[in-house]
Amino acid sequence: MSESKGPGDSRQPTRAAPPQAPDLATLFQRAMALHQRGQLPQAESLYRTILEQEPNHADALQYLGVIEYQRKHYEAAVQLIGAALKLDPEDASAHVNMGVALRDLKRPEEALASYDRALAIDTDFPEALCNRGLALLDLRRADEALADFDRALALAPDLAEALNYRGTALRALNRPEEALASFDRALAIRPDFAEALNSRSAALRDLKRPAEALPSYDQAVAIKPDSAEALNSRGVALHKLERREEALATYDHALAIRPDFAEALYNRGIVLRELGRPEEALASYDRALTVRPDFADAMNNRGSELRSLGRLEEALASYDRALAVRPDFADAMNNRGNALRDLKRPKEALASYDRALEIKPDHARALNNRAGTLLGLKRFEEAATAFERVLCIDPDLDYARGQLLEARLRCCDWQDYHRNIEPIVGDVQAGKRAIAPFTFLKISESPRDQLRCAQTYSNNKNRAPGGNLWMGENYRHDRIRVAYLSADFHGHATAFLMAELFEAHDKARFETTAISFGPDSEDEMRKRLQNAFGRFVDVQDKNDRDVAHLLKELEIDIAVDLKGYTQDERSGILAFRPAPIQVNYLGYPGTMGADYIDYIIADRNVIPEDHKPFFSEKIVYLPDAYQPNDSKRRIGERTPTRPAAGLPETGFVFCSFNNNYKILPPVFDVWMRLLRRVEGSVLWLLQDNEAAVRNLRREAERRGMPRERLVFAPRVDLDDHLARHRLADLFLDTLPFNAHTTASDALWAGLPVVTCLGTAFAGRVAGSLLHAVGMPELVTNTLEDYEALALKLARDRDRLAAVKAKLARQRETFPLFDIDRYRRHIESAYEGMWERYQRGEPPAGFAVEPSPAP
Repeated sequence: MSESKGPGDSRQPTRAAPPQAPDLATLFQRAMALHQRGQLPQAESLYRTILEQEPNHADALQYLGVIEYQRKHYEAAVQLIGAALKLDPEDASAHVNMGVALRDLKRPEEALASYDRALAIDTDFPEALCNRGLALLDLRRADEALADFDRALALAPDLAEALNYRGTALRALNRPEEALASFDRALAIRPDFAEALNSRSAALRDLKRPAEALPSYDQAVAIKPDSAEALNSRGVALHKLERREEALATYDHALAIRPDFAEALYNRGIVLRELGRPEEALASYDRALTVRPDFADAMNNRGSELRSLGRLEEALASYDRALAVRPDFADAMNNRGNALRDLKRPKEALASYDRALEIKPDHARALNNRAGTLLGLKRFEEAATAFERVLCIDPDLDYARGQLLEARLRCCDWQDYHRNIEPIVGDVQAGKRAIAPFTFLKISESPRDQLRCAQTYSNNKNRAPGGNLWMGENYRHDRIRVAYLSADFHGHATAFLMAELFEAHDKARFETTAISFGPDSEDEMRKRLQNAFGRFVDVQDKNDRDVAHLLKELEIDIAVDLKGYTQDERSGILAFRPAPIQVNYLGYPGTMGADYIDYIIADRNVIPEDHKPFFSEKIVYLPDAYQPNDSKRRIGERTPTRPAAGLPETGFVFCSFNNNYKILPPVFDVWMRLLRRVEGSVLWLLQDNEAAVRNLRREAERRGMPRERLVFAPRVDLDDHLARHRLADLFLDTLPFNAHTTASDALWAGLPVVTCLGTAFAGRVAGSLLHAVGMPELVTNTLEDYEALALKLARDRDRLAAVKAKLARQRETFPLFDIDRYRRHIESAYEGMWERYQRGEPPAGFAVEPSPAP
């Protein structure tokens, strides 16, 4: 047997064999010689002849068992060797051979007992010690295994197999340098030792030296060209070197030699997934599981493949199968949580992450996923604590530092704010995966850094292997086919802005399609939007690739991403390049940094000419504001009383209904000074979560302002929300991320907005809206000017009244709320993009000329 004393070993039993008749002895020697030469049928025939003459011939029984083992008939081997041991229980070699067969039957505890019996008979038996060490490795008792290999080497210093196994134990103990030295010693004794060459290469991989590992694998294959194991290991090295096609060919070569090689099938599946061939990867895992039904790693990876294909319930079942085999499989438990989170079952997901962390408390990804789930559940303080733990375990885990910042911003926790921001900015500039682009917009004032952040994110997240779906075809349709992609086709800010535009599109020139990957809320807005589009397709149960194929099948001319990198985005759809023209529009106020996005729709206020280098997209300028506005937004007829809204009966009301995460210390400092200088004034904010309320009030007190000067408004329906704007006197904007829909809501409700113009798109939107409504005097360029203007308006009631009256007049006449004018402009933008594509010209920026009223 391959790992024990086999036929023809020079080592003699520890006690004399029973006397044999000369003819049987000669026959047995002939059988052994045939066995050693690999002539198994002839050797078997002679062993059986001996047993016909002497049924209690223990050695013949044992070596018949060895032949059955060599044929991989392990149960038969155990039966025959067991019969031999009943006749001769003191044969140490037979106990070793029994142990080897039991190991292959996945019965390591019984194998260990067999080796112990062998060593009780012969304490100085190196092969027994080696095999005992292997059983201990099976049982994950690497320290004890290492001791056995060292004992074997003390008895036989030149035993290359023991040195090879010793290195394996050292690898299991995460001591790769020592492991490498042990493999080198084995190869110094036996330079053609293919298994040691494989093992040496594995140690080099552990040491992140895959380029050095490959020659050893090549040498092992040269020595044993028919070794599927060596070829599989070579494939792993090629995979580490990101030579995926070569790795795949090598795995296929291994499988041509040994079709039932489960590990090669498993490794093949990993490479196929990375090559963008998920169905083939899934089939490879399934083949591996046909060979080894208890292959928990293959079950786990199979689940991940199913999850990537959007087959979430099947993925969950696959993870559960893996955990039934290996209940302490932390990675599978973590992945199970991911599937549950995708299935919108976050509380069950948390339970899975908690169980993964019970198994492996330092599992950074499980902890990170748990923290992300808490973030999604708006348990922001718990999320922040969890992300802090993540960073203690793995300070460089992708995006964890940015996620911690996101959790803190959501609950207005500004502890060490500037000290936390600076290293994130430095990481972004260095191209590290420190923060997601949307979170970065909330703190960044640099369009250059925002481009860098988006490029890093896109290159990491949205690599769609397999080539573009659209291959340059020139569609010829009667109407331009425009598809809008969003998760927000329901009662959401994006829908509140765009619903009337969707309804107003010129159906004679444009065929519009909604690609909805958000919830079907069945609310009033959802029903309105379903009627607004020529085609409304719910794709929330489809994966990115399938949605991209759908766009290709529909021959969409222009695919418009309304999400960018905001919450619930699926930018990966357009990474497959399903349409000839792909556009970033409205939802994400910045560049996507992606080579598969051709255009961004903007205006000259949000993206000045000198900012063009900071956008990967070509810029299409609309003549007014880039933002559409639904003029059908209802404002509730009933205005609540001030006390009903929690406001004082008298006194000036500063208002900022922005999301709380947009409130940062520099602007909050300004607001507190305004409250101090305007007697009896209050600051009216949106109530997002209790932690934010508590933290903002504490920050006010730190600045010497009583907590009651901050009033929080609960979320209500849009028409009631717009109506309560009438109770406020002045809207104060945020920086570096302005009010967007929130600013247009205020202006639509007649509430003046004071803003400070930022240095990047997200900080220039309110200025764009104010210009489009003819009120540029409310746009300032510094926080000092912003504070001074707000103070003047708060102290001069007549001046503020005049501003409100002007806004009321111009709301009806200026472009901001003229949806038909806006519709003409954006349709001209689409036509300009389409005409370039029809002429075979690459995307290029251009400006839409103002359109006169029809």
